[in-house]
Amino acid sequence: MAEEKKSLNFIEQIIEEDLQNGYKKEELKFRFPPEPNGYLHIGHASSINLNFGLGLRYNAPVNLRFDDTNPIKEESAYVDAIRKDVEWLGFKWEKECYASDYFQQLYDWAVKLIKAGKAYVDSQTSEAMAQQKGTPTQAGTSSPYRERSVEENLELFEAMKNGKTKEGEHVLRAKIDMASPNMLMRDPVMYRTLHKPHHRTGDAWKIYPMYDWAHGESDFIEEISHSFCTLEFLPHRELYNWFLQQISTTNDFVPKQREFARRNLSHTVVSKRKLAQLVEKGIVTAWDDPRMPTISGLRRRGYTPNSIRKFAETIGVGKRENVIDMSHLEFCAREDLNKTATRVMGVLDPLKLVITNYDEAKEEWLETENNPEDEQAGTRTIPFSREIYIEKEDFREEANRKFFRLKLGKEVRLKSAYIIQANEAIKDENGEIVEVHCTYDPKSRSGSGTPESKRKVKGTLHWVSIKHAVPAEIRLYDRLFTDATPDAHKEKDFLEFINPKSLEKITGYVEPALQKAKELEHYQFQRIGYFCVDQDSSENQLIFNKTVGLRDSWAKIDK
Repeated sequence: MAEEKKSLNFIEQIIEEDLQNGYKKEELKFRFPPEPNGYLHIGHASSINLNFGLGLRYNAPVNLRFDDTNPIKEESAYVDAIRKDVEWLGFKWEKECYASDYFQQLYDWAVKLIKAGKAYVDSQTSEAMAQQKGTPTQAGTSSPYRERSVEENLELFEAMKNGKTKEGEHVLRAKIDMASPNMLMRDPVMYRTLHKPHHRTGDAWKIYPMYDWAHGESDFIEEISHSFCTLEFLPHRELYNWFLQQISTTNDFVPKQREFARRNLSHTVVSKRKLAQLVEKGIVTAWDDPRMPTISGLRRRGYTPNSIRKFAETIGVGKRENVIDMSHLEFCAREDLNKTATRVMGVLDPLKLVITNYDEAKEEWLETENNPEDEQAGTRTIPFSREIYIEKEDFREEANRKFFRLKLGKEVRLKSAYIIQANEAIKDENGEIVEVHCTYDPKSRSGSGTPESKRKVKGTLHWVSIKHAVPAEIRLYDRLFTDATPDAHKEKDFLEFINPKSLEKITGYVEPALQKAKELEHYQFQRIGYFCVDQDSSENQLIFNKTVGLRDSWAKIDK
């Protein structure tokens, strides 16, 4: 049976139609154009996956272009972080470009528009300009400076460029149509004066281009065939095309802007401004806090590049915005980590268990699989002794028939070790169980080949030898917000929905093999979930971040 052909999304359909209508495959070229004013988040991951995925599909180049036209908010540190994130996701760009690379060309084109009578210097205040722009149902009125002479406009624009005018004193506007039904076409601002140093050009420029002027022209310079952006830029397309018409000729290859819907993630926010507030107010520790939806935060928490790419692929691209439940991203992480993460023993809420018929001086090193899903993962040995830790919740003095863990008078198997039976619960003066006394079957060791080793019992528990246990700080994460759409409530501030229990730090105990665990290494703590070594971890102070549980613990809560 022939393999079913994968259906195309609407973006791919656009490209296929263009190829049928005269585009040449070698003319295809894409770009990912982030502004370096913050860290990339999960929404950017979808855009990265779209543009670089198209590059791979069509064997076409993809540029990484930094839209660095606002020196007030942009920093070199953000450039470095963005570059690292794109590389970590597994993508390579053809060229690393910057809008600032084109400042001189953009200026020269602006002068060309002034000379053609299609741009002018406006000296109104921003408030006056906003008022004379009109409303969506009422035409705007012309600026009193709209008919300045070409000579005066050129003189003022050069003075702006050379820093001889004050910030806010003048702007350069395109002269289009103050009655246009598209508000963006009502003489949009092309340049503003900013006496701020730029992270790349320093103090060379005192004027900076606006996004709408710089973006399409940057696409034109780089010969981008398809410029994909999110749906809020749909009204900008008319202006994008108008600007290109002013600088191109009939023989030029002109980029095509098309829009796709933003995908929002539940129980979080992706606005850079709001994410910055979380950092500034100390609600999270930094942009890479594992509770943040930033790519660096997801990486630190333990999400893999494969899981994020898979998430972006499965949610796809569409024409309508919607909210994707966090559980879908967690599912993608689980699916990938199940194939790759080493299985280890870790106990988070320890209860001491004493095997009374096991020799106090004896210890064994038992063989266990590193990952049963990976034949190449091999095995390792783990220490076993008379006293071990198990999880408190894995023992009850009495329980019903559906409780398949340890209870008095009943048997369970210790993973990769022996079958044990609980005989006595030792309590403190408050009646709390502090240790459990058990006996073991010496002939039941897993993998020994004896008939007893193959004996079936219903429960299997993870454990750690107390003698060899290594303490570790375990960071347990929950949703950052209690509401699925915290920024969708007009009557409330999104910060009102902060989850006060989004982070819990506890001390757990892990097997000694983890003593030398390295940053970002992934593990499955058996029967608990997937964990990642935090960047602050060391041999003297192990720190693990919980990436995701083995099951979707939110499924019932969200219903």
